[in-house]
Amino acid sequence: MATGGNAIRGSRVGAGPMGEQDHGFHADRVAVSYWDALGNETVRYFAAGIADDEIPETIDSPHSGLPAGRDKANPPALSKAEPYKTHLAYVKERRSDEEAASLLDDALQQLRERRGQ
Repeated sequence: MATGGNAIRGSRVGAGPMGEQDHGFHADRVAVSYWDALGNETVRYFAAGIADDEIPETIDSPHSGLPAGRDKANPPALSKAEPYKTHLAYVKERRSDEEAASLLDDALQQLRERRGQ
């Protein structure tokens, strides 16, 4: 038996358009636009009854990954991200050069004592 046309496998005959717009209740909502530094607009929808202070001022733009704000003329600037620090960099922040030299001398002295030198 041959199938024909553009029927979608598994759909009922005469089911109508996908999504069936007549079913369900659609809550009222408000559209809020956000803009990033490159001018990309992102629209987010929120419930109409939500308080204005619960709507975020900034979001991460899905287009660019930059922060996006509600003011088109003044989009938020990218905050300076700190570079990755190694363990040694953190140690150097806590210790001065004199303390490091003293600790190294102590460690070498203990090593020499264990080896009998």
